[in-house]
Amino acid sequence: QLVYDFFLRFLESPDFQPNTAKRYIDQKFVLNLLDLFDSEDPRERDFLKTILHRIYGKFLGLRAYIRKQINNTFYKFIYETERHNGVAELLEILGSIINGFALPLKEEHKVFLIKVLLPLHKVKTLSVYHPQLAYCIVQFLEKDPSLTQPVILGLLKFWPKTHSPKEVMFLNELEEILDVIEPAEFQKVMIALFKQLAKCVSSPHFQVAERALYYWNNEYIMSLLTENATVILPIMFPALYKNTKTHWNKTIHGLIYNALKLFMEMNHKLFDECSQKYKVEKQKEKDKLRERETAWTKIESKAKQNPSYKHFANNQPELYRPNENDDEDVGTGNITAKEIEQEAKEVCNIFVQIVSDTELGVKWISIIILEENISVENLSLKASRSMSKGKPMLRRKSELPHDYSTLNALEKHKRSNDFLTISPETNLNN
Repeated sequence: QLVYDFFLRFLESPDFQPNTAKRYIDQKFVLNLLDLFDSEDPRERDFLKTILHRIYGKFLGLRAYIRKQINNTFYKFIYETERHNGVAELLEILGSIINGFALPLKEEHKVFLIKVLLPLHKVKTLSVYHPQLAYCIVQFLEKDPSLTQPVILGLLKFWPKTHSPKEVMFLNELEEILDVIEPAEFQKVMIALFKQLAKCVSSPHFQVAERALYYWNNEYIMSLLTENATVILPIMFPALYKNTKTHWNKTIHGLIYNALKLFMEMNHKLFDECSQKYKVEKQKEKDKLRERETAWTKIESKAKQNPSYKHFANNQPELYRPNENDDEDVGTGNITAKEIEQEAKEVCNIFVQIVSDTELGVKWISIIILEENISVENLSLKASRSMSKGKPMLRRKSELPHDYSTLNALEKHKRSNDFLTISPETNLNN
């Protein structure tokens, strides 16, 4: 720490002469300095960040070399090691460097944005340096709005598929970009952008859906939506409408209703058209499902005409057949309390059949009925009658498809009793 502090004071001294010091602070010195950024001590990295920034400001001849070596460090991090402790600090330095770029931007700087900064989004440890990375991206777009399209399409290319916290980070960064986007640039990317947002709204991870729906609370984004509602509403409507019925989180329901209300206020006529179109599409899906069911019924009837049908049919589990009502919107029907009690009765009867061979099963079902307050007549009595006190507990057979080779092997297996004799000492101990 003392060495870093002394060197920093040396660089910041008003008597410091870069022309004299460049004999010692050269490319090799800078390269060794950059290697130290991989230190595990955050205090050391903080000193290095300040020192490198001072060197960049005072030594004009080293600026291009410093940028090049930082690029090389990032390339190695992205495509080889995926491990470096100083990425956040290097991005902080770059943030201030980008802020001082002269306009128009050089081709070298644009290549750095597309080839280095964007691929940094795909590394697993993005959360460590994401705020600094997002700042650098936004700085570039403020300098040159024409870079908006390749940046947003690049983000969509690297959009996480299975890592929800990372997806939330992408949504945060995307909103920062939309805050500085030009209306003309927005129109170039709005279709691809809102297709991805529709997927985010439909995400079962409530934080992803919630973060996407917060876009409708941003005034500038809402102004862009209003200007381009004829394109965006048909993309977003199916996802929004479907999730008002099917999403498990009630907070999401409220945010979705808010988004739909805002869309309705924007263009009531278009909203009605999208609603009718959605219903027509759902009806087409039902018709297609019905046609598929009819086709499978014909195939099954022809299969029954085969002489070997009975032999194979007896050994195969019953296949699931989709019902045209399976994808009905949840919550549209009126269910009475009597129907709920009847369904509960049927479910409990199934439980009785499954666990009636054990006393524990009967107790378990009785506890469930008491807790849920379900009136099922003589439920525990049914279970107790099916038991026999003297009968040992039996394992129920699996409902999985039979493997005939395994069954034959089990039938032919003979226990090796000659090798399983119990010593007298064991009997005495027991």
